[in-house]
Amino acid sequence: MTDSSLTPDIHARLAQTADVTLDEATTFADLTTLHLGGRPRLVVRCATAAAVSEVVRLLDAASVPLLVVAGGSNLVVADGDLDLVVVLLENDQVTMDDTGRVVAGAGAEWDAVVAAAVDAGLGGIECLSGIPGSAGATPVQNVGAYGAEIADVLVQVLLLDRTTGEVSWVPAVDLDLAYRYSNLKFTSRGVVLAIELQLTTDGLSAPLRFGELARRLGATSGEERWPVADVRAAVLELRHGKGMVVVESDHDTWSAGSFFTNPVVDPSVADAVQLLVRESRGDEDADRMPRFPAPGGEKLSAAWLIERAGFAKGHPGPQATVRLSTKHTLALTNRGSATTADLVALAREVRDGVREVFGVTLVPEPVWIGVSID
Repeated sequence: MTDSSLTPDIHARLAQTADVTLDEATTFADLTTLHLGGRPRLVVRCATAAAVSEVVRLLDAASVPLLVVAGGSNLVVADGDLDLVVVLLENDQVTMDDTGRVVAGAGAEWDAVVAAAVDAGLGGIECLSGIPGSAGATPVQNVGAYGAEIADVLVQVLLLDRTTGEVSWVPAVDLDLAYRYSNLKFTSRGVVLAIELQLTTDGLSAPLRFGELARRLGATSGEERWPVADVRAAVLELRHGKGMVVVESDHDTWSAGSFFTNPVVDPSVADAVQLLVRESRGDEDADRMPRFPAPGGEKLSAAWLIERAGFAKGHPGPQATVRLSTKHTLALTNRGSATTADLVALAREVRDGVREVFGVTLVPEPVWIGVSID
């Protein structure tokens, strides 16, 4: 392994930092929901935002490669030894008040934040129930599900600017939030230390705009609002049915969630895809093709494309170490003995298969560390 700048002096300074614990045993397989990835040089566990800031500043000043990790639900990490230090966010404090203001440390488990908000009768994030990962990750890729996004409720983020070393609250409007995107994603320019949300206080959900969830609850229009506890229960039921809630005993949940983003294409491309389906599968299937207006064109369903390209649930079969989930084709899953190389091979097969059939290139949603799909 290439020698990094993690000298004994820096190691000693890390050990002396308040609210920090050094961990030399933990691997990325321990830290990710895919249970994949090799060994970092060191894991630095940070219990407070101040500790995170101090550690990142110290490592950056010494040019020590680092990766900030919290829930590990959106990472694809290379096998073997990795020349980097993990800064593990364990600052999980959450506060909320009767105005609907919620402040969560970046290391807080996201679903625990949702559960606490629902228990308090606060509305706006119940559709995001069951999503694995941490609160700090939600604005980075503008987490969304069932017609809701974090952008709908995010007020500001407490951000460490890695260029200047300064910590400040940054308004959500400055993050360029869009579908599965913010200007923090893929840049490493800043570290989210905490988030502030503004939720509603009437005990009702965000408008039920997503068909599957609305049908499950019996909503008849896209603007109906339901009790937050009822919506959370329905979302969790739907996600469990798709293997999208982490259950350690269920390998269908050893995944990074939805592996590919839903592609946004020119309407002419959507027309061409629909025509191909019509010719190969008939009018009924073609008429059901999901296609929705989106900035820049029309959004298609990645899962729908994967299935029509010939990849069924459980592909490539029960003996494979990495398979599409048996519950949902959009999740690539580790069956317990996989390597990252196995995962990458299946991701390439699915991406290339969809492109060959439909001319649409699916883009992976996770962050890739030390490895690439290309």
